[in-house]
Amino acid sequence: MKAANFIDSAVAEYVTTHTTAPDDLLLALAEETRKLTGDDAVMQIDPEQGTFLTMLVQLTGARRAVEVGTFTGYSSICIARGLPDDGSLLACDVSDEWTSVARRYWERAGLTGKIELRLGPAADSLRALPREEWIDFAFIDADKAGYPVYYEEILQRLVPGGLIAVDNTLQRGHITDPSHGRNVPAMRAFNDLVAGDARVTTVLLPVSDGVTLIRKS
Repeated sequence: MKAANFIDSAVAEYVTTHTTAPDDLLLALAEETRKLTGDDAVMQIDPEQGTFLTMLVQLTGARRAVEVGTFTGYSSICIARGLPDDGSLLACDVSDEWTSVARRYWERAGLTGKIELRLGPAADSLRALPREEWIDFAFIDADKAGYPVYYEEILQRLVPGGLIAVDNTLQRGHITDPSHGRNVPAMRAFNDLVAGDARVTTVLLPVSDGVTLIRKS
């Protein structure tokens, strides 16, 4: 499992061992993802994030959720498991290859009736959604340059009091160095955008690679 390099490795391990562990299905998905995707497996969320997502969905009482960036399906399973029986998750991604893995595991998890997959650019998928406020919960974990667009399209459709969770907002601890890598400047700009948005209340948590929670006023 990857650990954020801005957290002491012993502390990171302690956090993992004191968080409810993933079940056998999620462990199998994580292992298959590592074998199939190699270095790209870093795009999969950490186990403690999965537990965190399920708990967030349960605590907010969300029924209608949206995910931007599905990859092989770990986060979508965690979100869908937190939804009530009549809940639904719209998963947006561009890769048929990786989401084919997700679809197999959704079926194994008994979640196919809760999850709808839309393939194509997420900005287009989001813009095609009804414009009224109907989304209760959203998770953004995709290309960093696209975050402002995904955020705005979701926020317009988020119910008052709805929650957006955004991944990778600390960039392995490099977020304070604007010259570090192509994603850091984009993420700094996004973090500044959210922090200055009067429509929301936000907190950036040092969970894994940084998870920002955004609540619509």
